[in-house]
Amino acid sequence: MSSTARRKLEALAYFLGFMACIPLANWMIGNVGTVCVPQGPCLVPVWPWGPGDKALMAPSGVLMIGLALVLRDLVQRRLGRGVALGAIVAGAALSGAVAPPQLIVASATAFLASELADFAVYTPLQERNLVLAVLASGVVGLVADSVLFLWLAFGSLDYLAGQILGKLWMVVLALPFIHWIRKRELSA
Repeated sequence: MSSTARRKLEALAYFLGFMACIPLANWMIGNVGTVCVPQGPCLVPVWPWGPGDKALMAPSGVLMIGLALVLRDLVQRRLGRGVALGAIVAGAALSGAVAPPQLIVASATAFLASELADFAVYTPLQERNLVLAVLASGVVGLVADSVLFLWLAFGSLDYLAGQILGKLWMVVLALPFIHWIRKRELSA
């Protein structure tokens, strides 16, 4: 396979992965967790210690949203800013379309705002330091998403620490892969 064909295939995989994260996050929040709160989210532990010596919990969708922030950066890197902005808008529409009725506004608004914040931070940093750009933009995006989603969906920031940490885990776990991508680009 030629390097051009491989890059196109990678770009398609990043784009499809990004788009898949959105409905998966919305599905997980109502169906996957170690605890499902009645009329609330399903939760997963994101840290072994939290308030009252219990595990710090977060709505399960945080895992996919953290991954979406990284994949959006990769979509932009391979397909450009225009496609990345189009993917953000399409992702927000998809998020609203697949979210449970009580979460439509929260899901779409938080997704759109967080991805645009990620875009604004990632774009100027990516050429200088790809790993730092992914980390910094991911942190900005995950904080924006966490605050907006929790406030709009539940009128509370009760799960804020868990939301931030759960998304941060996904961003941090992706950094070795991002480093590998950058090394491969430099050697090509």
